Parts: sequence; C-alpha cells; structure tokens
Amino acid sequence: MKKALLLLLFILFFAEISFGQGCSDAGFCSMGAMRPSQVYNKKINFKLKELEVGYYRGETAVTATINAATLDFTFGINDDMSMHLKLPYMWVNGTLGETSDLGDISVSLTRNLKTAEDYHINGTLGVKIPTNNADLDGSNTDFTTNNIQADLPMYYQTSLGSFDLIAGAAYVSKNWMFSTGIQVALTENENDFRWGQWENYPDQNRNLEREGAPNYVTRYDLANDLKRGTDIMLRIESAFHFSNWDIRAGLLPIFRITKDEVLDTRPSSTTQGERIKVDDTTGMALTAIGNVAYHFSTTQSAKLLYGLKITDRDINPDGLTRNNVVSISYVYRF
Repeated sequence: MKKALLLLLFILFFAEISFGQGCSDAGFCSMGAMRPSQVYNKKINFKLKELEVGYYRGETAVTATINAATLDFTFGINDDMSMHLKLPYMWVNGTLGETSDLGDISVSLTRNLKTAEDYHINGTLGVKIPTNNADLDGSNTDFTTNNIQADLPMYYQTSLGSFDLIAGAAYVSKNWMFSTGIQVALTENENDFRWGQWENYPDQNRNLEREGAPNYVTRYDLANDLKRGTDIMLRIESAFHFSNWDIRAGLLPIFRITKDEVLDTRPSSTTQGERIKVDDTTGMALTAIGNVAYHFSTTQSAKLLYGLKITDRDINPDGLTRNNVVSISYVYRF
C-alpha cells in the first residue's frame, strides 16, 4: 500500500510539471482495439471486466484550457467479444468564457479476429454520441457586441456536436502494437461562433487581417454548422517490461483525408450563406506518445500518458489541437 501511494503521488506531481504537446484526437484513438497500452496475453479473457477512472488536462495555442474526468467501463459479452463505454465530463475555461458539461459518449464492440501463439488481432466497431449541439455560450459576455450571449469557439465546446461512426483493428504482441481506425462524422453541428460578435475583446494589437474582429479572436477558426472531414489513424507502439512496470513509446499519426465543411458566414464573402469546403483542413497531425503503467497486482494499475505534438494541420475548425496534454488514470479489473 505504501508503494502504491508513493507512485500515485509521483504521477500527480509529474502531471503538474510536465504538460507537453498533445494529439488532436476526436476520441476514436482511445476506443476498443485502438486504445493505447494494450497488454498481450496468450489467452484473451474477454469476460474480464475493467473500470478505468482518469483525469485529462490539455492547454491550447489560444487561452482555452480543457479538463476532463473520464470513466471507461469494459465488460465481456462472450468469449470473443467485449463492449467499451466511455463517459467524459468536461470543463473548459479561457479569456472568452467557461463551459462545463458531459462530453461525447463513446460506445464500441470489440471482437477477437485471430489468436496465435505470440499475437492476437482484434477489431472494433463503434459510435460516438453527442451530448449537445456544440453551441454553448460563455459566462463572460464583456467582450461580445452589445453583451449578447454569443456562441463560443469549438475549443470551448464540451461536445463536437455530431454523431460519428468508428471502426478499427489492432495487432498486439508482447513488445509491439499496431492499430488503425477510421472516424466518419455522420452529421453536422450547430455551432454559430462569429468573429464579428466579439468586437469588444481588448486586444491592444488590433490586426483586422480577418475582417470584423480583433486579431486574437480571429485565431479561432470558424466552425459554423461544421461537418468534420473523415479521419484515419495509425498507432505504432513499442513496449518495454520491467517487473511491475510497463513502459510504452510510439507514434500516432492522424490523417484527415477529406475537407471540413462549414456554412460560410463571412459578410464580405461571395459564398455567404452557402456551405463550403474549407481549404487546408486536410493533412496529417503527428504525435509522439509515451505511456508509463505500474501494476500493483493483476487487478490494479496506475497509468500516466504524455503526448508531444510534432505536426498539425494548418486550419482546425473542430478545436481539437492541443499544445499541452497529460492524462492519469487508475484501472481496476474484476
């Protein structure tokens, strides 16, 4: 027990001092077969239940800071299949306002596709369910035109506001994990953030490069009635085992292969009021990931995840880019 308490104190201390650049992940990177740090066993026990309680903190290139408390529950359906449920509660604060609410709910089924002597392959099919329309407004109205309750940018939203379809697969061995997945947004959100509604923001360096608002506010990309493009992820992860310690290092590239689509609300645009494809929203976001886990026993573990963003897309209407991110969690299996 003393060793466990010391480890948890170390993890909490490390979390406070080591926020690094993180991954722009809409959620499917941590669902089912795509989850990081999967432990290889010669015989998979899908009937084993697992409860994971975690805390996530991310800081962005703007002032918004994202926090989330997460509850992950995995339980077996039969010898070859399990269900994964993820419930996050999010709170976001920054100079434009603050929000808090239940985040998007993830539900997935994972099935064992093949088991061999030294590896297994699993497949996942799932959905992500929005908990609001991504149209929350902030508590700070001092900066908005005529103090209206204007929609906040997507960085401040607790939901992406869309139903998503997710599928993926993973190869897991003792020392390696390779996974891939696809996430398709089926619907658009109802976000209506507009630069012109925040004209009172006190930016001393007013640069109206983007018409209608101060320079700082225009750093938030417009996402009016956003329908995100399709994402494809790859995960390459190497494992190092030392007694009760499990250390992982890997890369997580996410490719947006189709452009984001929004409603054009720019007053001087020739396509105002029409739906348009947004340039520079495709491409790769690459993140280096490190995971450290300590197994107190076969039933209890503590984990720390740290991400370092290497590259990102030029334009990110969905507000998923993180400059700093770290997560800690406690896992109980029964």
